[in-house]
Amino acid sequence: MTTDRLIIRRLKQSDGNNLHQLRSDPALMRFIPRPLTTCVEDAVRLIQVFNDAIRRNESITWGITLQDQPGVIGTIGFVRINPENFRAEVGYLLHPDYQGLGIMQEALQAVVDYGFGAMRLHSIVAIVDPGNTASARVLERSGFRKEGHFREDKYFNGRFLDSVYYARLASEL
Repeated sequence: MTTDRLIIRRLKQSDGNNLHQLRSDPALMRFIPRPLTTCVEDAVRLIQVFNDAIRRNESITWGITLQDQPGVIGTIGFVRINPENFRAEVGYLLHPDYQGLGIMQEALQAVVDYGFGAMRLHSIVAIVDPGNTASARVLERSGFRKEGHFREDKYFNGRFLDSVYYARLASEL
């Protein structure tokens, strides 16, 4: 997919360094309850996991690049696909140097359009940490509505975490 400034594409093994830079940063990953990568090889294996999941139609994780720069600056995609209910969960991550520039909003719009168009989804959900106000703003600007706040519904790294659910329906385009 392309937008005015971005290319959203399948991750390649050669993206391992960039993905490791993103997924090993504790500050960047603080709102994403997933293990940090500890080396480039972890990221390369993760890319293989992502691409295997695409083939099985379980999830899609794409890399985000700028049109004029090949390096991955973030990821976005449908981290869970529920085809029987025509629903998917969107998730994303963006390098701090590119936050606050409207890049994630642009990428999210492209992915939402793909989900409702090519995938024929009825709804797209996003689950965020209640402390992640920047992500909540991106979702709200993209037409997502807050549907609920679930207290301590996930357990990760020895802690119970809250989740805030946002959703957008295809009929709300």
